[in-house]
Amino acid sequence: MNLHIKNMVCDRCILVVNQQLEGLGFTVNSSVLGQVSIAEEPEEVELSKIRSALKLSGFELIDQKRKQLVERIKNVIVEMIHYTEAGDIKINYSDYIASRLDKDYPYLSALFSESEDITIEKYIIHQKIEKVKELLEYGELNLNQIALTMGYSSSAHLSTQFKNITGITPGKFKSLETKRRKPLDMI
Repeated sequence: MNLHIKNMVCDRCILVVNQQLEGLGFTVNSSVLGQVSIAEEPEEVELSKIRSALKLSGFELIDQKRKQLVERIKNVIVEMIHYTEAGDIKINYSDYIASRLDKDYPYLSALFSESEDITIEKYIIHQKIEKVKELLEYGELNLNQIALTMGYSSSAHLSTQFKNITGITPGKFKSLETKRRKPLDMI
């Protein structure tokens, strides 16, 4: 059985969810961002236990097909922005998302906007800015290198977008003692 899980956005999330399910006596066949396949077919009482265990760790079981699809869109974007090899981010996002989910992009876009009150494009921008914050914090790349890595046309374009989203410049962010990064599941 496939379980669709909200807020599962990183490898540690996968590990925690797997541990929760195995702790409840289920056999995990496979796990990817937002989805776990278990060998058993849980009854309603067991599903309730799964819901409770996941909730304690900040996750949520998703039952509705439309919500599952929205979560899959988010997971594809998170994977694309945060876990794709540097330089491979220069892709057509709409084509990539549509092909990964085997659905028409206009349908996915309308569903996402209706459900999340933000467009897919703006969600991608927010995810990219969080990745830029991470790269700035590491300090291994300069702004030009970060812009190139993240698929921006220039560091000026990146700086403008960064300031529009955060209210400060990348240079100001880098100089802050306390960096204000958001958890991926809170974007």
